[in-house]
Amino acid sequence: MKTRNNNIKTWETIARISIAFALLISVLLIANYAQYKTMDPVESELILGLVQRLNENPDDAQLRDQIRALDLLSRKAYFTKQWQVRTGGYLLLMSIILLVISKQMQLTNKGKEVDFTEREEGFASQKKTRLWVSIAGGTIVVIALAFAFLNHKDLGENLNYAIAQKTEVESTPEAQITPASQETIIENPNEPIQTPPEEIPAIVEEKQEEPKPEQIEEKIIEKTPKKELEKEESVQQEEQVKAEPIVEEDKVVKEENSNTPSFPTEAELKANYNAFRGFGSNGIDFHKNIPTTWDASTGDNILWKIEIPIHGYNSPIIWGDKLFLSGADANKREVYCIDRNTGEIIWTYDVSAVPGSPEKSPKVTDDTGLAAPSLTTNGIQVFALFGNGDLVALDLSGNKLWDKNLGATNNHYGHSSSLVVHEEVLIVQYDIKKNPKLMGLNIFTGEQIYLTPRKVKVSWASPVLVNTGNEMEVILAADPIIASYHPKTGVENWQVDCIFGEVGPSVAYGDGLVFGVNEYAKLVAIKLGETAEILWEDDELLSDVPSPIVKDGLMYLATSYGVVACYDANSGEKYWENEFDNGFYGSPIYSDGNIYLMDMGGIVHVFKAGKEFVSIASNPLGEDGMTSPAFMDGRIYLRGNKRLVCIGKK
Repeated sequence: MKTRNNNIKTWETIARISIAFALLISVLLIANYAQYKTMDPVESELILGLVQRLNENPDDAQLRDQIRALDLLSRKAYFTKQWQVRTGGYLLLMSIILLVISKQMQLTNKGKEVDFTEREEGFASQKKTRLWVSIAGGTIVVIALAFAFLNHKDLGENLNYAIAQKTEVESTPEAQITPASQETIIENPNEPIQTPPEEIPAIVEEKQEEPKPEQIEEKIIEKTPKKELEKEESVQQEEQVKAEPIVEEDKVVKEENSNTPSFPTEAELKANYNAFRGFGSNGIDFHKNIPTTWDASTGDNILWKIEIPIHGYNSPIIWGDKLFLSGADANKREVYCIDRNTGEIIWTYDVSAVPGSPEKSPKVTDDTGLAAPSLTTNGIQVFALFGNGDLVALDLSGNKLWDKNLGATNNHYGHSSSLVVHEEVLIVQYDIKKNPKLMGLNIFTGEQIYLTPRKVKVSWASPVLVNTGNEMEVILAADPIIASYHPKTGVENWQVDCIFGEVGPSVAYGDGLVFGVNEYAKLVAIKLGETAEILWEDDELLSDVPSPIVKDGLMYLATSYGVVACYDANSGEKYWENEFDNGFYGSPIYSDGNIYLMDMGGIVHVFKAGKEFVSIASNPLGEDGMTSPAFMDGRIYLRGNKRLVCIGKK
């Protein structure tokens, strides 16, 4: 009996200590939350004041260094506070568990013995007192746990935005630095960080080890050797020099003589076909003398066709005489370089042993697969992304420059957003279930230039890169917004809440208008200006997968159930609609006055671009297809479910 009483007293002591410790931790957590809500180290008046001064004097290097130092201190404060919240939460839970165990041990040691020496009234009074004390203590503990959760959640979100903004500050030395919060970005959509294009590569050179930019510069090949292009480039350079503000002349000369590799001009990009849906991924092609009739069964105007080793739904891209595709299954991922003149596979790159790549490929649907994103190239490198998050950069000879895994794609069909590249930035739309984001990666090293968190749901659309008149913008669509970002910094320019559902179609841009559409949602036209606003909208015909295009004041839309329509881009008036036998997954492409559109049965429909529907031809590919065509030097390149076909006039 004596031993049992001693055990009971020991566990009672442990219980009291646990209660006291839990209450102490609870009070500290509540105080910590109150302190966090009243003082934000990132949005402090000091940093805001310095940022304002830097916006007024963007060339003040000393001030910029001071902001970076304070920014570093704020990050440390965030990490310390987050550690305190997390540790406090764990200690609180441990004390509660210990309390429960000690109470259970007391009951176990007491057994069935009951002490009747206390008077009934005294027992009732003590029981009531213990009840209220328990309720009060439990309430404090619950409040503390709730505050700990909220505090940790807020810190995590704010820290993500802070890190993203810190990356922008470090990668853009002449930028207008904004405080590290998403709210600030959204509230100032028309004040993007202005980064001189010639200065970012210099920063990259300081960080990278291998490969060096000057080594890659030696690999630049297949630049279009046309006098017209050289003349146009010269004119563009002269206009750019005239438009730029006066700066230190010795600095300009020094930069012109640097080893920074040159990027392809707009004329060179238009002369090739470097991305999904062509130049800027906008669906407008600039080649001429494109054939309008062919027949794969008879061989009419079929120059060659080859079977692709591994299936994929990505569309062809082209630079010079080289065409690029990818294929993937659960066990293998490959990039193919094909001679576009002969159909010969020049080289195949096996994407394997990528750092961070998952052991098992994610489950995907048959109509998406693991090689849905189209590749992109700048004439120097080619970039390929796969459904398991593997990303690889190769030179045009098939040598690996770098590779990395972007993390789990984590969606229920499979990842399909294609890539675009703008000068030194590879742009990745990674709108997945957890932590959707826009990423900008350094083309030479794969290092992250920026990461912009996005408050959107899963999207299968691809980024569109266009010059909207004053600057380049990358435009993305995902439930619930269509939004524009600065391609070099990831800073948001504008957003319009106008779309919902499982967004598959990319946007289209033309003449200051942006068009977005999604099945079970609506078709919307957004007019750009000082602010972006909805011009008109319609919900009659909607697309599930195909992306719209805009040309000469007309907007063309294809649907997955086989209807194609043409609208007045400015008013929304529908000029015509036409129903085909099969539905569409591939997107329409404008080329040489006509619209080219392949249905899921592999029939390529060619019709005139205009206010009246005029069919030119319906050409069989000889197999089913779900991709979009590519164009080059009077030829069309189409990928079916098994083969790649080259179409040209014989």
